[in-house]
Amino acid sequence: MRIVIGVCLTVSLTAIILFQTWVTSTQLPPLTLDTSQTVVDHKGELLRAYTVSDGRWRLPVDLIDVDHHYLRYLIRFEDKRFYSHPGVDVLAIIRAAGQALLNGRIVSGASTLTMQVARLLEQGNSGRWEGKIRQLRVALALENVLTKTEILSLYLKLAPFGGNLEGVRAASLAYFGKEPKRLTPAQAALLVSLPQSPENRRPDRAAEIAFTIRNRVLNRLAKQGLLSTNEALAAMTEKIPNKRRPFPVIAPHLSDRKILENPLQSVTKTNVIKTLQKSLEQLAKETIANDKSGMSIALLVMDHQTGKLLASVGSADYFDQERQGFVDMTNAIRSPGSVLKPIIYGLAFDQGLVHPETLIDDRPTTYGNYSPQNFDKRFRGTLRVRESLQQSLNIPTVSLLQAIGPAQLIARITGAGVNPVLPGSQLPGLAIGLGGIGLTLNELVSLYAAIANGGSPLNKDKNNPLLSRATNTSLMSASAAWHIGDILSGVVEPIHSAKNQLAYKTGTSYGHRDGWALGFDGKHVVGVWTGRPDGASLPGMLGSSVAAPILFDAFSRLKTKLTPLPPPPLGTVLVDNANLPQPLKRFRGRNAVFGLPVNSPIITFPPDGTRVDLGYSGNMQQPLVLKVRNGRPPFTWIADGLPVLIAVHDRQTSFTPDGPGYLNLAVIDSDGLSQNIRIAVD
Repeated sequence: MRIVIGVCLTVSLTAIILFQTWVTSTQLPPLTLDTSQTVVDHKGELLRAYTVSDGRWRLPVDLIDVDHHYLRYLIRFEDKRFYSHPGVDVLAIIRAAGQALLNGRIVSGASTLTMQVARLLEQGNSGRWEGKIRQLRVALALENVLTKTEILSLYLKLAPFGGNLEGVRAASLAYFGKEPKRLTPAQAALLVSLPQSPENRRPDRAAEIAFTIRNRVLNRLAKQGLLSTNEALAAMTEKIPNKRRPFPVIAPHLSDRKILENPLQSVTKTNVIKTLQKSLEQLAKETIANDKSGMSIALLVMDHQTGKLLASVGSADYFDQERQGFVDMTNAIRSPGSVLKPIIYGLAFDQGLVHPETLIDDRPTTYGNYSPQNFDKRFRGTLRVRESLQQSLNIPTVSLLQAIGPAQLIARITGAGVNPVLPGSQLPGLAIGLGGIGLTLNELVSLYAAIANGGSPLNKDKNNPLLSRATNTSLMSASAAWHIGDILSGVVEPIHSAKNQLAYKTGTSYGHRDGWALGFDGKHVVGVWTGRPDGASLPGMLGSSVAAPILFDAFSRLKTKLTPLPPPPLGTVLVDNANLPQPLKRFRGRNAVFGLPVNSPIITFPPDGTRVDLGYSGNMQQPLVLKVRNGRPPFTWIADGLPVLIAVHDRQTSFTPDGPGYLNLAVIDSDGLSQNIRIAVD
């Protein structure tokens, strides 16, 4: 007897060991799934999803993303002992076998959720006994390497729901138009019932069958106590969706760009505000609803305090082939028209050439073979610099650019992180101030964000998604940037737009090919482009009449009240023309400023472009020595657009800068002649 018992124990133990070895030696299919790439907004809400390589919708999803009622229904209906069995439910197998013997046919299955995951992972056939054995083995092996939560998570991604829908999230979006986080009992029951026979029960093709099977699930759940009778009856009256809904395509151009930048990332998060994005996409569509010219629209919204891109509309309609809606016009190189003028004026303020209250001439002027004209071919005579920018006059702008130097303008905007494109291999000329250059809406919004942010561009490495590279170079001084904002907030609003003192500038490129409007308040900057993607002319299209109303409408959708512009920085000169230093009362042009080489003042120290160590890194801070040769005293010294020394008769003097960094210095003598340099202070 003992021998028999010993033999039985030995055989049993050997069988157990062999069985365990059989299970543990199972070669499992890959457990890392290829899921749809998704782009989400700042809250994690879906903006756009892409199919996997074989064209299926298989969206990433975890248990936390799914309604807990659905999970309860699923386990109770499909595998009530899921959390207790080892992957195979022996009791269910015995029950199914007994029912089959009594009825002469298969009445119910014994497949657990783990076995279903095994089949879905291998895309195997469960109809033959070899397939069933393989499922049993893989299911047992899965339970050895995965937790129950991980197995259930795989089911939520792999379960078939008809057509190319895989996973509960894809099914919920396609059939209900919403995420599976909150489902009605009827919706949850339908999703529970579909994977058993997805093609025969899919509601978009077999609504009556889906209705019957769903109600059968609800009835069974009520009998098992998961629903009250009244809840089940109410759920049974809910209609079955009879068509598939399209997956969200929100911020499509931005999403495409993000996917190209992060091809291996499953979920790409953006700072886009979904409701704002949808509203601005609708604004673009509404604007071109009755248009027959082929015009398109691009829009950008940025928080210039943080650098977060809140909305990006690449075209009026992504799917409009006739308007080439697939082209992302936020990233298209176009002529900026007049929207670079505020930067030219800001640099002129920085270099001490003018003040907003300086008088400047708007009269016929020729520079070699170039004779700039105002848009309306008229001349205003003498007016304030403030007024010339508000009226977007071309001749004063070119006068200032000639004094600054086109190369200086290119260097400054390039240093701010953008990549201006010049026609052919030409050197920058005066025409760049009026649009003779190529820039993108992304870059222009970034430049205006820098102005709104006190002259400092946001660093690409930290928080500016519009820049193609990192930069820490200032576009202009804080005082110059404040003056620009103050001036632009006085521009007259478009007809029928809110009177809200938005700081904004419009522009129209040569031939009416591009209409622009860029504006900012104390927190946000918005850019608008209008035109045809193919660059064709749109006669009559002006930035002021087409793009500007869109800009104001976009701000009204962004917020109910503008954020006030900041107060002027410490040291900003706020005086009228009568109280300006004599050299700043009137701008005389390049000939006056740089006219006679013998008599013009020349800064002999510090030399232009040098780096001067004043001891800011230690405790031995020293003043900056200034030396000037030629010119007639008294002299006025200007640093970053602010007078720091006035009516100085000595040719050597000094002052203490506010701190380390780049410094624009200018000296002006009593005849209005001057020289400008740029140095770095350490």
